[in-house]
Amino acid sequence: MMNNMIKKFKKKWGLESGFQLAIIILVFAVNGSLAVAVAKPLLSVLNVDKNTVGPWFYYPIRILVIFPIYQITLLLIGTLFGQFRFFWAFEKKMFSRFKRRKSHRDPAAFTED
Repeated sequence: MMNNMIKKFKKKWGLESGFQLAIIILVFAVNGSLAVAVAKPLLSVLNVDKNTVGPWFYYPIRILVIFPIYQITLLLIGTLFGQFRFFWAFEKKMFSRFKRRKSHRDPAAFTED
């Protein structure tokens, strides 16, 4: 079962070896931890914590801060591990999903008569 998962990831991501897959998984793990670790002191410098803004604002703000840190550090850590090309393609694909899609609907259909 595990072997099938490895084969699926290698095929989906166009990887050449199991070693390359292991490096990429390691990069994701290290980068996630790094992004969370960097966000905490950054928010502290900005004087944003649970006590000053409350937990209902703190956690959404923290997530919004972690996201760009993660994107930047993913390329940096990926490069340090020799996988810049993979992570650059990964980032481009992810950001292409955020682009606004053009609607094929007729705008006249939504006007009031």
